[in-house]
Order: sequence, then structure tokens, then C-alpha cells
Amino acid sequence: ANIVDDHLMDISHVIRGEEWLPSAPLHVLLYRYLGWEKTMPQFAHLPLLLKPDGTGKLSKRDGDRLGFPVFATEWRGTDAETGEPTISKGYREEGYLPEALVNFLAFLGWNPGTAQEIFSMDELIQAFSMDRVSKSPAKFDQNKIKWFNEHYLRAKSDTELAPYLLTALAEHGIACDQAKAEQIVGVMKERVSFPQDFWQEARYFFEAPTEYDQTVISKKWNPQVSAALAAYADELPANSEPSANAEVLKALFHQTMEAQSLKPGQVLQALRVAVTGAAAGPDLFEALAILGTGEVADRLRAAIERLG
Repeated sequence: ANIVDDHLMDISHVIRGEEWLPSAPLHVLLYRYLGWEKTMPQFAHLPLLLKPDGTGKLSKRDGDRLGFPVFATEWRGTDAETGEPTISKGYREEGYLPEALVNFLAFLGWNPGTAQEIFSMDELIQAFSMDRVSKSPAKFDQNKIKWFNEHYLRAKSDTELAPYLLTALAEHGIACDQAKAEQIVGVMKERVSFPQDFWQEARYFFEAPTEYDQTVISKKWNPQVSAALAAYADELPANSEPSANAEVLKALFHQTMEAQSLKPGQVLQALRVAVTGAAAGPDLFEALAILGTGEVADRLRAAIERLG
């Protein structure tokens, strides 16, 4: 039936997996017997796609077992053994960008002959040729597609990325304007792999911490540091001012630490944990500027009250 379909649709090229190679002679004969040899498409075969460990052909079950999608979009089916309905999330639902998926798939069994890895669709169309398709099977590399996704995510403008965060905030009943969302994704995008990561990574911009990283607290928090942070809170303007940017807040921090006879490095991690709850994050003073001086001062005093 596929021979008739391809003929009626004027298919010029049939490109399929190498498991079809044994059927290729039969298909050629069918075209000849039907008198369609002159319009017979060209046949090409792609190498198999192997499991991440290279031990066999990749299947849907491998994706379910190892925790990665094998379909472009959500797939609804039926379990062959139990008859129960099944739902498999696709790359779209898992937060992979279309351009990342296309770029990744293009390199499975093909290479451009150069060191270039990032290709737009137009560039792929210009560069692709069947003579550079490998005869060896291609191993599926989940880390590689994640790398592609990170690249394309970070290449987007803050304006393009802000809706991802705004959508998540709306789902949690949190109001935020476009300008603030753009500021947040701008400082966070180097730390995320998927659009849905923005909410988890940037949550402290909207919710004051209720827990603090104990590793930092046990090593960096002491009465002298607590007093220094209290002094910094007192120096911060009560109301956030446009002039209180990251550089201003950093300079004020250094001045306050000098007055407390402390080096900034002795207090910096404690400051981050007191304000965000986390031991790591984007540029700290950029984050403080986005939060606003009033909110930062409130969080510092709350941390001092809880931690002593």
C-alpha cells in the first residue's frame, strides 16, 4: 500500500531507518511490476538510533525507564500487556525548545564535516547532504540535547523569556509586571536548562525564605556576621529607589563591612542565604536590586531574628 501511496503523492525520496534495508529490493520490484519505474523515488536509509549505553535500538520503553521523552509531543497510547491507557510526555511538554530538538535530531547519524554544532533550520537545509550520513548507529545522548536547549534558551531575549515566568507565576496566583519578569529572567537564564526552571530558581524573588542553607549557616553565621548584616539592613533605604542599583548596593555593602572591621568575603555568603535561603544563585547584588532595598532589609532582620 505504501508503494501506491508514494506513487500517487509523487514522492521523490524515501528516507527511512536501516531496518527497512531488507525490504528495499522488494519495493523496487513492485515499482517495476506496476510500470512505475521511471517515477520510482530514490531510497536512502538512516542508521539506527541506539540507547544511551549503546546496547541496542532505542525504544519508548527506554525513555520511560530512563526518564526522557522519545516523542516530539505528548503521546497517548495503550499498554500492550495490560491494555491500560498510557501517556508519555513529549519534548514540548518537558520544556525543550523546537529549535533545540531540530538541531539535536539533525546530528543523529549526520555531521556537517566542520566543528560547527549550532545550526538554524535554514543553515541545516543548506548544509545537509546524504553523503555525510553515517553508516554507523547513532547513540542517543540526553546530555547533548539538554546542552542544545540551554544554548537556545540563553540566546533568547529577556522579553521573549519573560512569558515563561509570568505563566508560572499566574498559576501560583502571584502578580508580576513584564518589566520585573524581564529583569529576573535576565539574571537567571544562565542558571536554567528549561523554561519551567525559572519559577523554581527564581521563587525567592516572590517568597521570602523560611529555611536557610545549613551548610553556609554552620560555617559562616556568627554573632559578628549577624551584627554586620543588621548594620547593612539599617543602611539600606527604607523604600526602594531607582538609584539603588546593583553597584550602589555593592558599594554600600563594602562600606558597611569596612566599618564593621570585616572583609566582604566573610559575610557575602551569609548575606545571600539570609536574603534568598540558598547558597548559590545569580549575581547577588543584581538580585538585591530587583528585590528592592525595603524587602532586603526586612529579610535580613527576619533571618537575624531566627538565626541569632
